[in-house]
Amino acid sequence: MIDKLSWVAAYPEILLLTMACVIALVDLAVKTPLRGATYALTLLTLAVVALLLGMAASSGNTIAGFGGMIVSDPMGNWLKCFASIAVMVTLVYGRGYASQRDMLRGGEMFTLAMLALLGMFVMISGHNFLVIYLGLELLTLSSYALVALRRDNVQATEAAMKYFVLGALASGFLLYGLSMVYGATGSLDLSQVLQAIAGGEATLKGSPQVLTLGLVFVVAGLAFKLGVVPFHMWVPDVYHGAPTAITLMIGGAPKLAAFAIVIRLLVEGMQPLAVDWQQMLAVLAVMSLLVGNLAAIAQTNLKRMLAFSTIAQMGFMLLGLLAGVVQGDAGNMANAYASSMFYVITYVLTTLGTFGVILLLSRSGFESENVSDLAGLNQRSPLYAGVMAICMFSLAGVPPLVGFYAKLAVLQALLASSAAFYVGLAVFAVIMSLIGAFYYLRLVKVMYFDAPTQTADIEAGADARSVLSLNGALVLVLGILPGGLMTLCAQAVSKLFA
Repeated sequence: MIDKLSWVAAYPEILLLTMACVIALVDLAVKTPLRGATYALTLLTLAVVALLLGMAASSGNTIAGFGGMIVSDPMGNWLKCFASIAVMVTLVYGRGYASQRDMLRGGEMFTLAMLALLGMFVMISGHNFLVIYLGLELLTLSSYALVALRRDNVQATEAAMKYFVLGALASGFLLYGLSMVYGATGSLDLSQVLQAIAGGEATLKGSPQVLTLGLVFVVAGLAFKLGVVPFHMWVPDVYHGAPTAITLMIGGAPKLAAFAIVIRLLVEGMQPLAVDWQQMLAVLAVMSLLVGNLAAIAQTNLKRMLAFSTIAQMGFMLLGLLAGVVQGDAGNMANAYASSMFYVITYVLTTLGTFGVILLLSRSGFESENVSDLAGLNQRSPLYAGVMAICMFSLAGVPPLVGFYAKLAVLQALLASSAAFYVGLAVFAVIMSLIGAFYYLRLVKVMYFDAPTQTADIEAGADARSVLSLNGALVLVLGILPGGLMTLCAQAVSKLFA
């Protein structure tokens, strides 16, 4: 059923889709190599969308649209707002890089980025299995095209092929799992699925075994999208092979959408099965922390190192999702999921800063992607070295930066459960963070204490330089004053259970 409220719930998506089409047409008349008009119009659109979403989220209202198939709630609106800002920042950092590599022959990069963002919006808003899957496919298909945007580059084409084949496999996993859950519950709507599962065998349409098997496939599909072990094989190859601007497009905003579908499917749809899926997430989290941190130590390529770092960071984020339901008691849910939401938002902020520096240090014919390329960066540009150092310290969890507070929030959620298993997980996570600190701090040592290997001038536009400075400042300020963002996450998550 489509009523006026349906259009209100979906207006950010409608605006984004309309503008993506308009920008694709406007770009046909743009002839400048840097695509100035297309770029300005894209940023303006994303800024307006982010502003509208921020206002909608601040109101605290929850609106269901299209017969409950999509929902506009504070958690979803904040995640969409931050995703819009992340894509905006990615385009600011990546425009010069893309232009030098002949990726701006047309305006496809801007249109595809907006369509990928539309996919994220649909994933975040979806309250129905098919809508969530539709959003996921729109995001992944746009991402495949973005990775292959540098058609004449062998590495990028190879990365796109790997991403496409493994992505199709993961989509198959998720769809197979969702079809089994549908078979067992008789509904595609998340709230009806929740009721059917909560009622036990009396309300289920199929056998509980089919439901459990479906859950396993759903978790496997979600794990692939998050890039956690053992579904992580695509992450280092795609991060390394894709053009750096696109690596940031894949490694930044989509993490917010992946977090959202984990919450939608597992918490809002299958919360009575928490005992089963929390066990699976615990295994994924432990393996990701172990493999991600140990493998990152051996890397000399900066993008591969950050790929393994992402795997470990996503493992840490999953720890927050584990502590929601403890021995049948759901009292810790709002606290645990809010800490995970805070973690994923601050992780994306830090990732933007890290890749921003790498992008601005790259120049025509030179990819700044090895650890050795950052040698002596402080002597060449104290600003870039400072931002990179702040981001590295934050990822390592050093106070007073935002990464420390994010890790503290997740650990506090684990300890609040006071179960021995969760306390053990918290201790393990701290040990893994100590191991991870090695490769983050090694980068700081290379920037400040090694002799420079590059002497070329660093050229970057005033827009990119100012955004990078703001990015680095936010990582520091949110670490010293995390209360506002933490309260925002707590209020948004508590509305889910209101």
